[in-house]
Amino acid sequence: MKHYVYILQSISSGRYYCGQTRDLQVRLAQHNAADNDLAKTTKRFPGPWELLWCIEVPDGKEAVRLERKIKKRGIARFLKAVGSGC
Repeated sequence: MKHYVYILQSISSGRYYCGQTRDLQVRLAQHNAADNDLAKTTKRFPGPWELLWCIEVPDGKEAVRLERKIKKRGIARFLKAVGSGC
C-alpha cells in the first residue's frame, strides 16, 4: 500500500517537521487542527504548518526508512539538496 514521506514548515516559526503517512491530506489537516491529539510534535510549536515537500513510496517500510534518513541528515540540509515540491 502506498505511503508518503513529507516535510512541513511552520509559517510562524520556520521550524521543520518530517513524517510519513498513508493519507497526506488527512495528515496535514491533523497537524493544523487545534483539537487533534495525533500530531503532538507539531502542537508543541506554533503553526500553521504548510507542506513543503513530499514523495510517494511503495510501502510503509520504505517510508520509515526514508523518514529516518531525512531526519538523520537534517531536514534543512535535505531540502537544500533536493529543493521543495510535492
